[in-house]
Amino acid sequence: MSEKLSNYINGQWAPSAAANFLDIHNPATGELLGLVPLSPGEEMDRTAQYAEAALADWRNTPAGERIQYLFKLKRILEDHFDELATIITQECGKTLGESHGEMVRAIENVEVACGIPKLMQGDFSEDIATGIDEIMIRQPVGVCGSIVPFNFPGMIAFWSLPYAIACGNSYIVKPSEKVPMTLQRIFQLIDEHLDLPPGVVQLVHGSKEAVDVMLDHPAIRAISFVGSTPVARYVYSRGAANGKRVQAQGGAKNPIIVLPDADMEMTPKIAADSAFGCAGQRCLAASVAVTVGDARHTFTEAIADMAAQRVTGYGLDDGVQMGTVINHASVNRIEGLIEEGLHEGASALVDGRRARISGYEGGSFVKPTVLADVNPAGNLIKTEIFGPVLSLVHVNNIDEAIDFVNTGQYGNMACLFTTSGYAARKFRHEAQAGNIGINIGVAAPMAYFPFSGWKDSFFGTLHGQSDHAVEFFTQTKVVVERWPKEWSRQF
Repeated sequence: MSEKLSNYINGQWAPSAAANFLDIHNPATGELLGLVPLSPGEEMDRTAQYAEAALADWRNTPAGERIQYLFKLKRILEDHFDELATIITQECGKTLGESHGEMVRAIENVEVACGIPKLMQGDFSEDIATGIDEIMIRQPVGVCGSIVPFNFPGMIAFWSLPYAIACGNSYIVKPSEKVPMTLQRIFQLIDEHLDLPPGVVQLVHGSKEAVDVMLDHPAIRAISFVGSTPVARYVYSRGAANGKRVQAQGGAKNPIIVLPDADMEMTPKIAADSAFGCAGQRCLAASVAVTVGDARHTFTEAIADMAAQRVTGYGLDDGVQMGTVINHASVNRIEGLIEEGLHEGASALVDGRRARISGYEGGSFVKPTVLADVNPAGNLIKTEIFGPVLSLVHVNNIDEAIDFVNTGQYGNMACLFTTSGYAARKFRHEAQAGNIGINIGVAAPMAYFPFSGWKDSFFGTLHGQSDHAVEFFTQTKVVVERWPKEWSRQF
């Protein structure tokens, strides 16, 4: 019988009393990896109570001592780097190289959070009036939590967790029920090697019931979420209605603009990596390529060749360049959207539907797909496909291209390929997206920059990572004080 995953509550592993469990399958091989509990709400409630109890001592632990746990956590993640990357590939479907890259990003965030003693520094002004000083200090928010998506099971929790605990908060993680095993293993390593005080970090598996308890619980003061826009809007609205801080990263429909002067040897390669890397299941995947003027012909031919040549298969096999999508339901959804685009007038230059990989006939595969002449007003252009599908749209000039970017519903990322400094500056200034790339296909910020997002791609004010995370997980207190000379002791 496959292993039933447990929750990690108050420093101990606790089997869930859940009545229902979900199967966890390897999306390439179909192998049953384990069973994840859909924990009842009372288990999340109990976890929040333990987190609140742990908070008093943890917030009073000096920041210099708190980060010692993060230095050790960094070493633990590095020592188990290959193991964790393999688990990501087995449960999520991406290639091993992509899983390695994901763990690198997770570790980078731990490194940045180790600078909390500096990042949490407040401000001091002496003599704002005669004999009066003013101080701003940062203190932890309280119990915080994250709701983690399926596409980056090893990285996205680390956009928030290391910053939260370094700032003196206690923290609860709710993994995606589709891919819970990576964080399960990380928490096993935390339990075995880190020796954190009980209740400082906890893990609860579950689905909507567990999420709703997080959003409603009075002890939980801040929530971090990454997922689709409808769910992000729900999380933000319900959490904010309960007085919580919420940062909710939503969906995307990321355009890349290709000007006629772009390097046509480099650009299609970068665009293919952006569109088809992680099988298109990332919030910074290129989903629409907008060709300008003469770029239409040169880029279209080149990107079609790149898509057709990309090797799809099981992510642990040598030579594989693209893995699976998450499950068969996702295959059906993606193929249905491709069909819809064709009905709207597009033509399939490369059609990745009905993919069959020898030896993995039961896997959840969609091969790279390129659709030309996609209707700019059609549903395909408006819908986040979250699969390896690149739509091609043509415009006449850069102003039309920027207008295409700015009229879109989402604002996660937009990229421009050009050799013109003027065009690059114009695009950087005018494009309405939170992450901008110039000759970059995936404009993923390093851990010492915040991960941005605009419009329906983000709900909140402060994003994940870097000093935005520090601000999100701390609250400021301003102290104005006077010590009159006549109160001084005479020595």
